[in-house]
Amino acid sequence: MTSGGPCGGESGGLGPGNYLSERQWVISEQPDSETVQSLIDELRLPEPVCALLAVRGLTPPEKAKHFLRPDLSQLHDPATLADAEIAAERIVGSIDSHQTILVHGDYDVDGISAAALMTRWLASLGGKVVPFVPHRLRDGYDFGAAGLQAARDVGAELIITADCGTAAHRTVEAARAAGIDVIITDHHTVSDSLPNATAVVNPLRPDCTYPNKGLCGTALAYKICELVATAAGKDPKPLVEYLDLVALATVADMVPLCGENRSLVHFGLRRFAHTIVPGIRALLDVTDISSQDITEREIGFVIAPRINSAGRVGETTDALQLLLTDDPSEALLLARKLDQTNQERRAEDQRTFDEALEILERDYDLSREMGVVLANDGWHPGVIGIVATRIVEKIQRPVLIIALDGERGRGSGRSIAGFNLFEALKECSEHLIRFGGHKQAAGMDVTREALPDLREAFNIAANRQFSMDELHSELFVDLEISLASIDLKLIHWLKYLGPHGIGNTSPVFIIREVAFEQTKIVGTNHIKTTLIGNGGTMEAIGFGLADRHSPDNLSHGLYDIAVQLERNEFRGKVSVQARLLEIRVHRKDN
Repeated sequence: MTSGGPCGGESGGLGPGNYLSERQWVISEQPDSETVQSLIDELRLPEPVCALLAVRGLTPPEKAKHFLRPDLSQLHDPATLADAEIAAERIVGSIDSHQTILVHGDYDVDGISAAALMTRWLASLGGKVVPFVPHRLRDGYDFGAAGLQAARDVGAELIITADCGTAAHRTVEAARAAGIDVIITDHHTVSDSLPNATAVVNPLRPDCTYPNKGLCGTALAYKICELVATAAGKDPKPLVEYLDLVALATVADMVPLCGENRSLVHFGLRRFAHTIVPGIRALLDVTDISSQDITEREIGFVIAPRINSAGRVGETTDALQLLLTDDPSEALLLARKLDQTNQERRAEDQRTFDEALEILERDYDLSREMGVVLANDGWHPGVIGIVATRIVEKIQRPVLIIALDGERGRGSGRSIAGFNLFEALKECSEHLIRFGGHKQAAGMDVTREALPDLREAFNIAANRQFSMDELHSELFVDLEISLASIDLKLIHWLKYLGPHGIGNTSPVFIIREVAFEQTKIVGTNHIKTTLIGNGGTMEAIGFGLADRHSPDNLSHGLYDIAVQLERNEFRGKVSVQARLLEIRVHRKDN
């Protein structure tokens, strides 16, 4: 097997060869035939599906059945969340006493969805609820001065945070001094101490026995709302009508899609066809997505970016109001506005990405430097997280992107598998004004003059966790499969292994000795082709592969390909389509 690797030139620049473009194929140990046959006999499913279940350890058949049939009755008891029952009782007390409650969200999909869900549910129980989400530039991240002032302005006696607050020690103390109780509901990394709040509900608390440590903020809000209904003597069953918001946030926040989270998304996807939130219906209409066939892919790549765009380059309140309004006409206007905002976000994203690559080319030698810090004036803080993700995908190193404004900068970091970004930033904390986040993503503030020291300290921290020899990108492959065995029936049954994401990735298959026919470039850098081999044919699309594989070259010889399989519908015709991930010239020893 081969893999791309960093090989910086003497100039210190990158050059095309320095990007990690070809991944090492890590092929799963193939299951024995008896295990697969036992699944076939018991489940009556196609052989490739049963082989895939075996590869992923979903044996014996009873375990596979449990996985293939998620059940909401299998969800964990929310009362096992530390402080959750205390929070529920205090919230019910506010509802019964007609106190004003401020629900404080965050400016991403998870924080907006959590604030909308909690506001809608508590209001349905008779609560006097005022929602608030901060503006990224004016107010900054987390529960801060702007949120506290909003609570004072409306005379709130209780603040409930949603998807934030674990690190807001000072603001919580200021709220207490002002006579306002605070309940923290959050899922971000817990530091050495907890805020002195009425309750801190966070599954990552060391003393929290709740089994699922990967809940997103909206799923956590769902759990709290369930307890509030019970404490208020109300039926919590209608809460399932908001599982579409939970699914939206769970996918968008990229938490593990296994166990309880997978069940929540499974049933949440079904709710899209019957949503009671006009804003969800409006987003589906504006993006021309069928609510009957929506998958995690449409949420992650189409719906979520439009909501996120409001928090990145627009007005966060537009996205919050979209999920709160009960007026379909207002919802449609807001959805169209967010669609336009998202187009502006994409343009800003591309400009920043191009400039970041220029700085990499000029200032870095990736044969020696493991941690990358890129900073520039004129970058929008709302897109630096996206850009950091794209740079990480290209160079396979932890990256910090800093948007400078005057003598300060606001940054966003993204990591690679096996690198704990939060711990690395703790090692660099003397060069930061503040920071927060978790293993894979973080935010920070820094002074301009501290940037050289931050760059050096971050590179040292990265080198401490990784060596250059360990640095490579891997593509994990589940099964080898033939073209002839792929049909729409297989695609149908593969759907039952979803929804897919971290912890339950979309299956990757290797198909060997295929020929490419009628290959052409579509869009800016994509390949559209027909695959032929082993008695079968199939259409395929390869996003971002045209700069590595020209149609002329692919028209000669045989290739081994790594693909994901999907159902494609175009002009009323339904077919199987392969999503090309990697292409290699076929060799006997591959």
